[in-house]
Amino acid sequence: MNRHFAKISLFFLSLLFLISCNAVKRVEGDDKLLTDNEIFVNDEKIKETRIYNQLYQEPNTSFLGVPLRLHFYNLARPNIDSILSEKYLENESKKNTLVDILSYKQFEKFLHSRKTFNEWIKRTGEAPVIVNEEETKKSVNRLNSWYWNNGWFNVETDYEIISSENKKKRARVAYEVRTGEPYYLDSITTNISSKVIDSLYELHKDESVIKKGMQYKTLDINEERDRLTSLFRNSGVYNFDQEYISFNADTINTGKNVNTTVIIKNRFASEEDTTSRVPFKIHEISKVNIFTDYKYANRNQALTDSITTDEGYTLYSFEELRYKPEAITDAVFIRPGNTYSDISRSRTYNRLNSLRVFKYPNVQFTPDPADSTRSDLVANIFLTPQPKYSLGFDFDVSQSNIQKFGIGFGGSLLIRNVFRGAENFEISGRGSIGSSTDAAISGNDDRFFDISEIGADLKLTFPRIFLPINTDKFIPKYMQPFTALSVGVSTQNNIGLDKRNLTGILNYRWNPSPQLSNRLDLLNIQYVRNLNTDNYFNVYRNSYNDLNQIVQSGSIVTNPSYLNEEGLLIIPTGAESFINDVSNNTGGTTGLDEDQTQLVNNIGERKNRLTENNLIFATNYTYLWNTKKNLYDQEFTRFRFKIETAGNTLSAISSIADFEKNENGNYNILGVNFSQYIKTELDFIKHWDMGQNNILAFRAFGGVAIPYGNANSIPFVRSFFAGGPNDNRAWRAYDLGPGSSGGRNEFNEANMKLAFNAEYRYNLFGALNSAVFIDVGNIWNVLDIVEDEKATFESLADLKNIAVGSGFGLRYDFNFFVLRFDVGFKTYNPALPEGNRWFKNYNFNNAVYNVGINYPF
Repeated sequence: MNRHFAKISLFFLSLLFLISCNAVKRVEGDDKLLTDNEIFVNDEKIKETRIYNQLYQEPNTSFLGVPLRLHFYNLARPNIDSILSEKYLENESKKNTLVDILSYKQFEKFLHSRKTFNEWIKRTGEAPVIVNEEETKKSVNRLNSWYWNNGWFNVETDYEIISSENKKKRARVAYEVRTGEPYYLDSITTNISSKVIDSLYELHKDESVIKKGMQYKTLDINEERDRLTSLFRNSGVYNFDQEYISFNADTINTGKNVNTTVIIKNRFASEEDTTSRVPFKIHEISKVNIFTDYKYANRNQALTDSITTDEGYTLYSFEELRYKPEAITDAVFIRPGNTYSDISRSRTYNRLNSLRVFKYPNVQFTPDPADSTRSDLVANIFLTPQPKYSLGFDFDVSQSNIQKFGIGFGGSLLIRNVFRGAENFEISGRGSIGSSTDAAISGNDDRFFDISEIGADLKLTFPRIFLPINTDKFIPKYMQPFTALSVGVSTQNNIGLDKRNLTGILNYRWNPSPQLSNRLDLLNIQYVRNLNTDNYFNVYRNSYNDLNQIVQSGSIVTNPSYLNEEGLLIIPTGAESFINDVSNNTGGTTGLDEDQTQLVNNIGERKNRLTENNLIFATNYTYLWNTKKNLYDQEFTRFRFKIETAGNTLSAISSIADFEKNENGNYNILGVNFSQYIKTELDFIKHWDMGQNNILAFRAFGGVAIPYGNANSIPFVRSFFAGGPNDNRAWRAYDLGPGSSGGRNEFNEANMKLAFNAEYRYNLFGALNSAVFIDVGNIWNVLDIVEDEKATFESLADLKNIAVGSGFGLRYDFNFFVLRFDVGFKTYNPALPEGNRWFKNYNFNNAVYNVGINYPF
């Protein structure tokens, strides 16, 4: 296969070479294809993307130096109408033949489809970028502006169009920039007409963006204008606007220094037919009126219900008031008696929207007619309630490593304002049916839909931190605090062990800023019960096969009652008895060597852990910092930290109550050996926008879960796995690791994980994008019951068992989601013998093909 891969690669490289020779086939006459831009600043070539972005013309986008979209564009015929006319309309014989075969109407559709396809090629491709001298001169002006705005007032820029000596109809443009000496800020004075504005400026001038000694930058001036505008509008100056601020920069006879004057004029005010300038005032909020059930249709109707709170809020309703006053006023940060503030208004919008009880709120400010000084403002807040009840449904079709076909469905009912305090109650149900890839997993050979899951959840959300203590001092209401209490139950027959889950969560969340969010699960309780543990070796066939290989190795003597007629261990009794004999050194099983004994013990330990019932009584906290502003933000940073502890409370209760211990010396509650561990996760994601739809994405993840006290292992539901479309794409999910063990189990997991991913994304044409990637990582067992050296992490030397995958992929952007296809190759496989791990089986036959929705990170 390696030879075939080399031939395929050589073919594509030759094809690209031939195509590249014809890149200028649509470049006519004396025109030149722009191949490159070069910018020299003071005779030194620069590579700063932000400066190259000032140019009006950029070369055609390319990948590995090949302008793929240009080549695709060149496939289109520039004179398609005349070609079709000559080939089909003017050729009567061909025309009549096609009409007889297709009919005249179909013949016209055929011609139209050819035109449409030709236009699609043009739209999807990229027309050749022709060197345009006018555009080049505009680029010179823009470069001058960029350097001037960054303090080089004596900048001079020129250009040269350089034709290629080796290739015809190609040219590059070289820009020569001579900056001269930069200018620096010197004195900063003010000319402020309003005493109110002047006093506010003096009070906060130490926070100024522009300071003496800084190099002049227009962006700093603009940022200072924004700072002052925000300062004044958040200090009560309701009608202040940026247009009242200007800056005068004096450079005459200053020796390359800039003397700056901040000028703030009085505002314009109109009265009857005259306009004059009047000083600014500090405005206070005299009244806050809240209309709780406003609709445009009832704008002229009489209000029938109202209430005034101790804080001075007045709530009105056209019908009977359906909300407790504090439920609304707690979400309003515009307070009677306070000065006007933009921040208070925006926080009010955000908090009211987060309640999910009202539609888009509307906040209006008007002068208080009772105030003769016209300094007081009345805030009117108009709220339109959402429907009391909302229904939701979902449906999906899926495929996985245990089912060849599956159908999922679900529904939810949302009840708003349950207790008149803006609480929301949600009832949801879900279910799925599927057909397993192996009928032995489910034990149902005759039914097509032989695996299933059904579950239900209840969730009650409060718009406050629900604790017996007042948390407003350290979690104020502008942080949008919520408390959620949820319970859920599910039963499933989809991995052969037939699990039943019962969960309960008491969760708090709050957001100190748009970038930062906090989540605290004070209680996170999960009970997992395995209903069909006798089916274990039907599910984990690899473990079963390993046992049979040992039994049939020739030197093993075991009890014949453990075997069926074919000499295989009987499931479950024979396999379990064989493991017990080896582990306890009892019974009639003899002849195993040390490696075989270790393997049987490992299989037994794993079986006990995966079939035991779990009781997890945990507390966890998650810190999330995310600078991504919206779905279209291409450059951002995301950092997540999570810590979880489990079993400490139950351990303390068991010790105090002197509960009995089981044969392993651990406490049982309700017949279950409860879990006790500490688990941490660190997840860092960074995206860089490289321009021209090129994105460099990086992710680093590290996690470890250490059992202690009442447990010597981590529950399966809390362990880590590696591989899959969102992890190391050269391995399927659960196939990688632990360590160098080679993924011999169907579901490989461990309690420590490292993962690093790097991906370069670029546009091919239209909505079709591509990417090349490298995925690095693995899982290991550490400080738990597993003793296999290949699977455990004992020192930094075990980092040699980190797996490396690489590959490429395609992504098609449907705007609301991205369909992703990735091909991963095992670049470094730690399961292979040392010295034979790099680039073995690096071919398409051994590649892993992943299909996913949206980007992996």
